Amino acid sequence: MRVLAAALAVAATVTTTAGALDPEPPPQTASVKVEPGVSKGTGRLTPVAGADRLVAPLGVDPACPAKLRIGMRSDARKAAYATMRVELDPPLTSSRAMLTSYLPPGYQVGANLLVAVPPGTAQGTYGLRLRTPDRTLEVPVEVVPVDGLDNGGNLALRRPVTASSQHTNANYPPCSVADGDRSSNGWAGGNGWNDATARAWPDTLSIALGGARQVSRVDVYTLDTERYPASRYGVRDWDVQAQVGGQWQTVAQVRGNTAGTARSDFAPVTADAVRIVALASNGANDYTRVIEVEVR
Repeated sequence: MRVLAAALAVAATVTTTAGALDPEPPPQTASVKVEPGVSKGTGRLTPVAGADRLVAPLGVDPACPAKLRIGMRSDARKAAYATMRVELDPPLTSSRAMLTSYLPPGYQVGANLLVAVPPGTAQGTYGLRLRTPDRTLEVPVEVVPVDGLDNGGNLALRRPVTASSQHTNANYPPCSVADGDRSSNGWAGGNGWNDATARAWPDTLSIALGGARQVSRVDVYTLDTERYPASRYGVRDWDVQAQVGGQWQTVAQVRGNTAGTARSDFAPVTADAVRIVALASNGANDYTRVIEVEVR
């Protein structure tokens, strides 16, 4: 637990505090959420997971561990406090050892489980067990190198990310723009980057592609929810650059964006890195907020 907590606190080399300006809306969802479930009539406390397996890549930024939604559902006849233990094979470490909540009948509780892969971990399958007094749910954790991931054609997935700035003691790690999660719901909770230089431009995000790759498309996802729409909080203007032969070239430009997603297509180039150069946002306090960057 200490190893994971320390890893999540890693900051970029350029840091600052927010000052009098508010850099971000509050988080969209609580880390632990109780909600009505679908009772199976078993009278038991049942562990649940958001996937039947978890893929945890090797050698990624420790600020962006693998993530799995876990929880438990109460089918008991009476409300009670419920506890589920979380067991993980070493040397992997997790963000919690148990999940405890008061649950009325038919309700379920969910929370994110973060799984860190320490340096030197051997490739292979490790065990994750979610235990209640009534049942054990096993979810295998597959540790693979980044090159072994099924990236769905997204060349940026889990690749190293470098940002022009990062807030101190805030959960906006640059690596989160390449973690495969496009949703804005985890904003301020580790999913998305907020720069640390209000009203100072440009802001940059650079993604190394792990070698020379042919690229012809870059998708940028900026903060966009019903409460915090991209038209008020998202990135408005930016350049897309590719590093070709050691030199940055502008391959596409976006101006006046008010949507949560913008796709840039351009003539194919062979590049070993891609960079987003943010020039303006739609917010009054002018921060850059990026949820995800995909390169194809």
